[in-house]
Amino acid sequence: MSAEDLEQFETDLELALYREYRDILPMFRYVVETDRRSYLCNEYEIVTKPGPGNWFEVVLKDAWAWDLYRPTRFVAEVRIHTVKDLNIEEQPTPAERSGLEDLKA
Repeated sequence: MSAEDLEQFETDLELALYREYRDILPMFRYVVETDRRSYLCNEYEIVTKPGPGNWFEVVLKDAWAWDLYRPTRFVAEVRIHTVKDLNIEEQPTPAERSGLEDLKA
């Protein structure tokens, strides 16, 4: 396999992953971004852990992981341990999305 073939393979994987993300995004309530990965989930819990410099344990339920090489991206529970930034965005509900679309028209 040449370098060009490998690059094309990875490009195709990334495009397929993006399409999957776009298609399933409405099924999830939250977008969670860490320094290493992005997730979609419907429920989360953040626990601050004491120690030298606080760290956080984030538990995601009913989640999907953005990962090119993962055989299954849908997982029942994910535990993230981090001391770095964490971004959690709540997605609009279907009714809210409908209202936003009405405003655009």
